[in-house]
Amino acid sequence: MSGGNRRGIEETVTQLVEEVGSWPGVTVGEHRFGGTEWRVGPREIGHVHAWGMLDIAYFRALRDALVEEGQTGVHHLLDGSGWTTFYVEDPDDYDHARWLVRLSYLYHVNVLKKTPAGAEAYADVDVEAELDALEPSDSVRTAVERRRPGRAGTPEE
Repeated sequence: MSGGNRRGIEETVTQLVEEVGSWPGVTVGEHRFGGTEWRVGPREIGHVHAWGMLDIAYFRALRDALVEEGQTGVHHLLDGSGWTTFYVEDPDDYDHARWLVRLSYLYHVNVLKKTPAGAEAYADVDVEAELDALEPSDSVRTAVERRRPGRAGTPEE
């Protein structure tokens, strides 16, 4: 990797850290394995390393839909979990990396909004409208909304 490309990746990661950290309810901190993590409430939505490795937390069905579509890869170590790994290899990867993290954010906010504290804390986050803006595939949308295939409108228990 050339020095210029390394700097471009580091700048892209810095931009991503700052933007995600500005989202409602997101806290930013050091990750226990290095890098920077984002949390929404008690939930880690993901973390990123300066060299561009981006690990994102989903639940398994959503992870499977994203991997099947080629949007991201299985986690580099926890391949049986809902975690994924996406590599920011170029500044042009920023928009997709942001899309992936936003999807995790919306999923986790949607779950937290079902609790009394979360309903109040995230009242201003319109998950449905923001999901529309991301334009996910039907299988990804179904997974985010935690609906069983063939039972549209029925939340998964």
